[in-house]
Amino acid sequence: MGLVVQKYGGSSVADAAGIKRVAKRIVDSRKAGNDVVVVVSAMGDTTDELLDLAQEVSPFPPGREMDMLLTAGERISMALLAMAIANLGHEARSFTGSQAGVITDAVHGKARIIDVTPGRIRDALDENAIAIVAGFQGVSQTSKDITTLGRGGSDTTAVALAAALGADVCEIYTDVDGVFTADPRIVPSARRLEHVTYEEMLELAACGAKVLMLRCVEYGRRYGVPIHVRSSFSPRPGTIVSGSMEDPNMENAIISGVAHDRSEAKLTVVGVPDVPGKAAEIFEAVATAGINIDMIVQNVSTAGSGRTDVSFTLPMAEGATAVNVLTAVQERVGYDSLQYDDQIGKLSLIGAGMRSHPGVSAQFFKALSEAGINIEMISTSEIRISVVTRVDSLDDAVRAVHTAFDLDSSEDEAVVYGGTGR
Repeated sequence: MGLVVQKYGGSSVADAAGIKRVAKRIVDSRKAGNDVVVVVSAMGDTTDELLDLAQEVSPFPPGREMDMLLTAGERISMALLAMAIANLGHEARSFTGSQAGVITDAVHGKARIIDVTPGRIRDALDENAIAIVAGFQGVSQTSKDITTLGRGGSDTTAVALAAALGADVCEIYTDVDGVFTADPRIVPSARRLEHVTYEEMLELAACGAKVLMLRCVEYGRRYGVPIHVRSSFSPRPGTIVSGSMEDPNMENAIISGVAHDRSEAKLTVVGVPDVPGKAAEIFEAVATAGINIDMIVQNVSTAGSGRTDVSFTLPMAEGATAVNVLTAVQERVGYDSLQYDDQIGKLSLIGAGMRSHPGVSAQFFKALSEAGINIEMISTSEIRISVVTRVDSLDDAVRAVHTAFDLDSSEDEAVVYGGTGR
């Protein structure tokens, strides 16, 4: 008998029929001899609807009350799923994040998990019950208030519970059949990957691939939890995320996939004095505001002017905050002006094998050139090449690079069963 943690996204439990289908899959796993813990997201677009409702009531809702509101979606899902399982003749017990022992810090809206103490979950398993846990939520260690983990937090809840319980595998059920070489919505010929290393998946997630969230993969790598990405709409085998690039038993493909991201913006600080310490002042101001930045480019100073431009990308949702904090330090830093651009897209090529295969960069940039794609910024790591281009040419860029590296599949397997990819 094994212990399996399963997570079902909002598209998998979007309606009563979906909940019944998921309940049958869970019961089938239980009948196969497994202890089963299930983490569930809110139904369909419930979270978005609650966010819209909150904005109608108050333009600046308190974080504590927003978390209290948003966690209602997962509580509805877990209770209905437990009822559906009971209807199939098996006992199921539903638990909120706090009841399941998910302990977090006190940051509302994007709390981080500090510890998991799943005593009540173990008790339910010991009594042959299926445990259903509301994803995306926990309780603050200090304030004892309800907290939420940010969008995609149910993935993190599932992997954290799998680590705490010593589960054999964490199965993430979504509306696609696994991890693909590109987003099937943009590249219908994308190919399903049988295996991806944690390192490759971290790069894919960080670069915009939405099938798994970054924090969930980080948690899996830290605690060695194998993550099995599958569809709740089909019996196909999915993708295993595990191992590392140093694993001698693994043969890494040159390229694992192409990821894209439309959620970033570019901010350029124009006319920065080209003297030591000015870049530090800029990024200290941004860091103090809690803003994560991604790609950075600094131009060579203009001859005779002693000034340079510094550009960086950041989440579009934090663009206004970044402009405000940098405007506040303009006099101290001594720059001329700010330029904000939210019409950009990021394209990334990821593969553990590229560090030992020369010519990948040349092939990548040639494909973009032949497709008429202009590049504005470039960033690289050992296993990734990222570029920024215009958002309206991003889809064409993804398809061009995908084809250039022979990633297209001849089989019709890139099916999107639901609506959002979560």
